[in-house]
Amino acid sequence: MAASPELDDPAAPRAVKRAKVAAEEEETSPSPAPAAKKEAARLTVWCKSLVFHGEGYAVFDDADGRMVFRVDNYGGRRSRSTAMALMDHAGRVLLTVRRRQRRHCKALLILGLVETWEVYKGDVEDEDDTRNSCSSSIDRQLVMRATKDLGNSSCTVSMVGCGGDGEPAVYRMCWSRREEWSRVHCSGSGNSLVAEVRRKRGGPRKTTLLGKDVLSLTIQPGMDQAIAMAMLIISNSYR
Repeated sequence: MAASPELDDPAAPRAVKRAKVAAEEEETSPSPAPAAKKEAARLTVWCKSLVFHGEGYAVFDDADGRMVFRVDNYGGRRSRSTAMALMDHAGRVLLTVRRRQRRHCKALLILGLVETWEVYKGDVEDEDDTRNSCSSSIDRQLVMRATKDLGNSSCTVSMVGCGGDGEPAVYRMCWSRREEWSRVHCSGSGNSLVAEVRRKRGGPRKTTLLGKDVLSLTIQPGMDQAIAMAMLIISNSYR
């Protein structure tokens, strides 16, 4: 670009010179690249424990194949324990998921009409081992409560003690045994879908259904992956 006569004139005001230089630099500078859109996370869930006598899940990232979570109930099927430990790839317990037993409504529990699940931060002792412990310290670790909706294939999920000035998030979790899916909607953002579980499909065209113990979990950006996995554990118990 040819130099401007005004810039060569020593009598031109300095402010005009600076404006001209800035305009020329703006013309030659490249446009900023658009921000990359965040994509949904896609995880493969194998409904098998990595522990010989346990029950649980192993979860892998579809993008790179690395293990993201593992879930175990070390007591196995014959154990009275209902707690599941959700761990990261290194075995650190992130969340404890357990079915809340309520003796005063045992008949309804048998019918599957009323049921509550609770999710705690970190490693929390099983309910039978905490009768003599300080319940207030356990309550402080409670992060989520899911209550089975009466007569429906759904749960209402309320986040607890998440901090912040806003209202705790509320989710609705629903599932279909026949169509083999589970979905999680956020009630506070237009009932938007934040997570979905389906049977995993494989093959060159991704059209072949894999075994019933292999699931595909899709989690939308902004949704906590560990919380979504805890919801999968709960919904999978009904499917």
